[in-house]
Amino acid sequence: MTTTGSTTPPPATPPPPAVPGARTYPFLLAGELRMGSDVAPWPIYAPWSGELVGHAAVATAAEVRAALDAAVEEAPAARALPAHARAAALERVADGLAARSEELVRLLAAEAGKPLSNARLEVERARFVFRTAAEEAKRIGGEVIPTDLTPAGEGRLAMVRRFPLAPIAAITPFNFPVLLAAHKVAPAMACGATLVLKPPPQDPLSTLLLGEILAESGYPPGALSVLPCSVEDAAPLLDDPRVRMVSFTGSARAGWAIRARAATKKVTLELGGNAGVVVEPDADLEFAVRRCAAGGFVYAGQSCISVQRILVHASRYDEFAERMTAAVAALRAGDPLDEATDVGPMIDAAAAERAESWVREAVAGGARLAVGGGREGALLEPTLLLDTRREMRVECEEVFAPVVTLRPYDDFEAALAMIDDSPYGLQAGVFTHDLRRVMRAWEALDVGGVVINDIPGFRVDHLPYGGVKASGAGREGVRWAIDDMTEPRLLILG
Repeated sequence: MTTTGSTTPPPATPPPPAVPGARTYPFLLAGELRMGSDVAPWPIYAPWSGELVGHAAVATAAEVRAALDAAVEEAPAARALPAHARAAALERVADGLAARSEELVRLLAAEAGKPLSNARLEVERARFVFRTAAEEAKRIGGEVIPTDLTPAGEGRLAMVRRFPLAPIAAITPFNFPVLLAAHKVAPAMACGATLVLKPPPQDPLSTLLLGEILAESGYPPGALSVLPCSVEDAAPLLDDPRVRMVSFTGSARAGWAIRARAATKKVTLELGGNAGVVVEPDADLEFAVRRCAAGGFVYAGQSCISVQRILVHASRYDEFAERMTAAVAALRAGDPLDEATDVGPMIDAAAAERAESWVREAVAGGARLAVGGGREGALLEPTLLLDTRREMRVECEEVFAPVVTLRPYDDFEAALAMIDDSPYGLQAGVFTHDLRRVMRAWEALDVGGVVINDIPGFRVDHLPYGGVKASGAGREGVRWAIDDMTEPRLLILG
């Protein structure tokens, strides 16, 4: 994710004036909500209006170390917590999300610039993750393995159980501050791990609100911490030898640097993407256009599985381009707190400026601007580019913005090669009713997931999710994350 890896705090003196009485959200330190005292709270401003949304209490390096101390000390108690108690704690979090849903939705819309419909979906998906984790907490099993494959193993019995890694350090990005926190916290609670979470600096308030809900969950009090802090003060999360695992979601550059730094720790990475779609001649064109228009511009394209590149068979290209242009032009961009808004602002003006410059660069290089391309502050118009070339940055890098490219192809195998012509490999979409094409795409595409007759951004949160190549290592989705957050331990009985 090109911009999600940013871990620097907001500017110390942003231009809009502070609003007296704006709430300061406490951080969660070892089960206790604290305001902090040694670092001034971060003011968080709305990317759409520039208004102050609230303040985030900020932890120091000493408080990060204290959280790790507590996570280490509490690890035996969390590990020993019976499955029914872990499940009950997770259900309480899901209930808390339901009770404070509208508060979270409006906070997400304000601080992240996320349209209300997108914010509601994020909160609902986070509830689903915690409820799914409550079920998975009851299903963590083991295995009996025969030992008598050789004479030496006769009369013995081998069993394997999974034990949680603890503590776990987790780092999340700005684009889904509640959902992606849920994808780290919920499986950790389900398997009895302890965890310290560093939320995104751009929009930490909704994650801190989740921290308030976690504080009431009944999970062992020292086991969970949610701490906004500077990059420097977060160093113990990567460097402390007691940390057993780092779970990071963000930019490829930051993620691979973390893995290089993490020494003997287990590291899972959910990083960037350059999601491609192939539209075959037999596709339902109207449906494909509708889904691509949604998938390319939801949350201003700031998702690692947003539709970025669309490849359409030459026999249908002109018709698809005409319909897609109309669909993108019909999207309503503006205030995320307006129920009618389809596309809100990007996370800040700098992100929008970068994407705008890439669009201009592509047009200067021969691409055709079908619709969009304009920018006002952090709001970049939904943009469709036709006839781009692979060397353009809007094609070969992760644009992470409301920008979609459209190119024709003649041969299905060539289209698959075009999708794979990227350092990333997260998810891809193929619109076809030909089962041979379906199976060939599944076999050939070097990605973490292939979605048939829908967009790469289709995701159900209990399914395995993650990428290959520069897109990461490991999988999310509660059961799959539990596998990553635990390790098998063998017992041999003689």
